[in-house]
Amino acid sequence: MTDCTLARLASGRVIRTLAAGALVLILGWGVSALPARADGDPASDVLATQSLFLPQDAGIPPAQQAQLGKLARDTAEAGVQIRVALIASASDLGSVTELWRRPRAYANFLGEELSLTYRGLLLVIMPNGFGLYDQGHPVGGESAALTAVALHGSGTGLALTAEDAVRTLAAAAGHPVALPRATATSSPGSPDPTPWIVFALGLVAIAVAWIASLRARPLGVEPDHPAAP
Repeated sequence: MTDCTLARLASGRVIRTLAAGALVLILGWGVSALPARADGDPASDVLATQSLFLPQDAGIPPAQQAQLGKLARDTAEAGVQIRVALIASASDLGSVTELWRRPRAYANFLGEELSLTYRGLLLVIMPNGFGLYDQGHPVGGESAALTAVALHGSGTGLALTAEDAVRTLAAAAGHPVALPRATATSSPGSPDPTPWIVFALGLVAIAVAWIASLRARPLGVEPDHPAAP
């Protein structure tokens, strides 16, 4: 084989390798970008390790999200264990949308889902009411305390309801907690730049492969053919 032929073969292998790598990166980006609500029950995944579930579509401002998170931590430090699920729409329930606007039924369902990792008080907040679950323990006192909490709609109003409800339950348990000061911070639901970085790297890999092919065989240059005998 001539040198040009070997160069073209090597260039072809480089192009195939880089293109395959770019495809894997882009496909990986697509998988990682799938929304969390594709899960059967998103709140159970989050509350297995965290004390607060805030759906991305609730429209809660970042500062208020941070305030709620701080309130949940302060309540736990005060000795009152409460995990809270804010459900702003039916889509936040994943595959159990039939429990939308049924906060008590969903609290029972979610409490059973969490029973292997959490056995404290669970509070579910929907625009139409509250749901409480405490692993079979009576929650009549907590439910009575929540009757004084005003229910608001969605977004900021739903977050205000959550703040009042958590503070009311903490006070009823004998550990009143002050409302933390709202501070601006990045939103937990803000887009992750990582997928875009991966996508850009894939485009760079394709561009590098194309440049390598041009150097091995410039446009308009016919391949060498061995001279006829």
